[in-house]
Amino acid sequence: MANVLITGGSGVVGKHLTCKLQDLGYAVSHLSRISNPQASVPTYGWDIDQGEIDEQAFEKVDYIIHLAGANIGESRWTDKRMQLIRDSRVKSAKLILKKIEEKNIPIKAFITASAIGYYGMKMTDKIYKESDGPANDSLGKICQQWEAAADDFASIGIRTVKIRTGIVLTKQGGALDKMLIPIRLGFGSPIGNGEQFMPWIHIEDLCDIFAKAIEEHRMTGAYNAVAPDFIRNREFIKTITQVMKKPFWNIGVPAFLLKIIFGEMSQIILNGSRISSEKIVQTGFKFRYTNLKSALINLLN
Repeated sequence: MANVLITGGSGVVGKHLTCKLQDLGYAVSHLSRISNPQASVPTYGWDIDQGEIDEQAFEKVDYIIHLAGANIGESRWTDKRMQLIRDSRVKSAKLILKKIEEKNIPIKAFITASAIGYYGMKMTDKIYKESDGPANDSLGKICQQWEAAADDFASIGIRTVKIRTGIVLTKQGGALDKMLIPIRLGFGSPIGNGEQFMPWIHIEDLCDIFAKAIEEHRMTGAYNAVAPDFIRNREFIKTITQVMKKPFWNIGVPAFLLKIIFGEMSQIILNGSRISSEKIVQTGFKFRYTNLKSALINLLN
């Protein structure tokens, strides 16, 4: 039985992934600010700012999955908030690497979350692939630093996989919950002009990709974790209203209003391009949910 250590295991993705890996027969433990080694999922303490990790966390560990990081869409992007978003991902990865090197811990792979924000907050006709470079905007720069911290593991011979994740659809929590609020009240409508693409993935498919990254030793480098379904915001919202049997109003929420409310963060909901899933499919991965309607029926009904 292989041992997997997950950072950010108490988050939406972390909880689902923990259950998935346990079902597959893995022994799973977490790194968290609150230590509880006797819990059903053993949880070991760490303090990123103090540079401390409970050394028990690394005992017999085979794989590390790095999901930790402050929520990108939780609040306005002030300078302080952006620093937290960056440091919670980058400093934490660097701390893990430091401890692994100090103790000469022979892990088999380091698998990190990343985001499709790597390609930038923009609308273009381009279909972005893993070989494309990072954007020069705020989110692109953070994703670049996030992945660079992961690449440091590869530089010492550890197999490293970077999962660039789209909008994760789950039954509870995450982006879908927020989108459902006005729709449940009967106010389903596009965001801005509704033309931006919304690369999405069902939580089950995302967890399957992480599991495959453990099991498939030929997987290295970056992989886009998005469904092979190019859909614009207008159709995205309309599909939700159809599944929920709620009205759809073909009048977009004004972009200027979103910019006033959310500031720079509004760009992640007003912009979006197509992202290719070809590379992960070439590994033999098969999506459970390849179109939005089937994913929503599973999650909402």
